[in-house]
Amino acid sequence: MQLKWELVGKATEFVAEEMGVALKRSAISPNIRERMDHSCAVLDPEGRIVAQAEHIPVHLGSFKICADNIMRWMKTRGLSLGEGDMVILNDPYISGTHLNDVTVIAPVYYGGQLFAYVINKAHNVDVGGPVPGSLNPEARKLHDEGFIIPPVKIMKNGSVDNEIFSIIMENFKDPKTTEGDINAQLAANRMGIARIIALCDRFGPEEVHESWEMALEHSRELALSEIKKWKHGEYDAEDFLEVKGEKIPIRLKLSVENDRIIADFSGTSSQVRAPVNAVPGVTFSATAFAVRSVMKLDIPTNDGFYRTIELRMPEGILLNPGKPYPVSAGNVETTQRVADLVLLALGKAMKGSVPAAASGTMMNVMMGGVREDGSYWAYYETIGGGNGARPDGDGISGVHSNMTNTLNTPVEVAEMEYPLIFTANRIREASGGNGKYRGGDGIVRAFRVTVPSTISVIGERFMVPPWGLEGGYPGATSKVTIIRKGKREVMPGKFTTDIEAGDEVIIETPGGGGYGTPE
Repeated sequence: MQLKWELVGKATEFVAEEMGVALKRSAISPNIRERMDHSCAVLDPEGRIVAQAEHIPVHLGSFKICADNIMRWMKTRGLSLGEGDMVILNDPYISGTHLNDVTVIAPVYYGGQLFAYVINKAHNVDVGGPVPGSLNPEARKLHDEGFIIPPVKIMKNGSVDNEIFSIIMENFKDPKTTEGDINAQLAANRMGIARIIALCDRFGPEEVHESWEMALEHSRELALSEIKKWKHGEYDAEDFLEVKGEKIPIRLKLSVENDRIIADFSGTSSQVRAPVNAVPGVTFSATAFAVRSVMKLDIPTNDGFYRTIELRMPEGILLNPGKPYPVSAGNVETTQRVADLVLLALGKAMKGSVPAAASGTMMNVMMGGVREDGSYWAYYETIGGGNGARPDGDGISGVHSNMTNTLNTPVEVAEMEYPLIFTANRIREASGGNGKYRGGDGIVRAFRVTVPSTISVIGERFMVPPWGLEGGYPGATSKVTIIRKGKREVMPGKFTTDIEAGDEVIIETPGGGGYGTPE
């Protein structure tokens, strides 16, 4: 039986991977097709995560909270999903991330009985709202960030509900891209359903469910075996977000116990009228990522592992806001800071096991406008930076770190798809912090627009640099410059502005912190 459950477990993980391949290859937007800004997972009939693909950490950890919320939402309304149904949603207070991440969940039936669920989440580039790309630096409420989709059936009995689909396309500002990307998400779930049915045909439904139970318990036991080796106790950490020139504290008391990790964020700032609030799915995701990263064993990341982590977050704080506080940047920036914070605390529990801080920002760039032919365009990208130096080596330069696991958009693709001309795409030399081992360097990415456009940037680490460890120096801070008719303007970390054809935008991302006292 041991060999069989391992085979079933690995096969289920590959189902999630194959769903991701189908989604990537079917999508229209470069953000999904090139950058792979999507994630996929398989759930059991109770909504527990059985397997997930190696996609984006901030999506994957949030699936646990998302699935719990959807199951609760259906139960309180007395609803169920029939064969051929699919539910779509992007409400972050249910889905667990932000409005751009459109989630689609579908049931898997076998022998006329509900057997499992498949789920995927993909960052749709523009989901409405006042700014191109929908991540609005000036948002004061959720409605300033785009169109909110509560859980609704996008497919009923195997057919797409075109009325629901048309409402979505009318409110997302690039309907052609929206249609293609959402259809790709539906196709990915169909792929997942077919593969789970094939798995049942091969091994039998009872054996598959039994194997899943054993896989969950196996992950839990492996995680606990790691936690028991750590130095038990309480470890404090503090870091900051940047909002309109002020530093907003995030505070953590991390408890390492024999049978669990408790992350208590009670001392964190209250919720704010700015998009940096983070829904619980984001906070859980970042915490789970950091805990999983310091474990030495190869532990399948599923509900068994997730059950070893407990979060404590009073309602009304930055990491557990009340609806409709805005949350778009919480998914991309606050999540990075939470990961930094948990890693900093874990470093106190396990000296010499945690690297210095990575760049600490996804450096989100949103642009859009009207092309010369009158069509609307919207562009979104996150830009990598430097990894923190490690206890035994330098950090890596020019990579996406921690909660983002995307690729970059190739310059050739961006210039072909959008009215952009890139003027720089290189390593930001000497931006990593000094130390016995140096932090990795950030990135310089610059471009000109060829038509009048609107650009928004949401970034962090403009004021508070990525920290070094054990005497290492911090990495360089972020910098964004716009050159308008030869005049250079240094921009803040979060802004929206109009730019004219020929204006140049220069983005410089942070390097990672250094490790150890410089020799």
